[in-house]
Amino acid sequence: MTTTSPLENLCGPGKPLRAEPADAREFEGLKRSGLARLADAGNPSNSLESRFDLAYNAAHALCLAALRRLGYRPPNRYAVFLVLPHTLGLGPEVWRVLAKCHDIRNRAEYEGDLEVSERIVADLIVACRAVSTALGNMSPPT
Repeated sequence: MTTTSPLENLCGPGKPLRAEPADAREFEGLKRSGLARLADAGNPSNSLESRFDLAYNAAHALCLAALRRLGYRPPNRYAVFLVLPHTLGLGPEVWRVLAKCHDIRNRAEYEGDLEVSERIVADLIVACRAVSTALGNMSPPT
């Protein structure tokens, strides 16, 4: 009997992932970009809106790096957050914050409605740091 991983089960026509070989250069670039944006998101001299954008994009880059490391690519941004239990072993305390921030980001991008609070930016930065820590335990592709 052959078993498939949860990520393999999410691959195929009409499903949220597709298999694609991992690429060391892409992994390192996403990780470097995510870590730089995360550091800037913590800078209180930036506007709250900028800190939200930086933290959200940092989280996306780091989550995408983890997924790409495992040999999968999503067709949309949201999928990288939903598979966090399978890519980095992170639970709902992280992916729910990231999913909520994805909705906030979409309202801002597509409806011009960006309303963020200090609380949601702080929660986003905490969630992004959890992703960063977990990604740090992942070796780069060879």
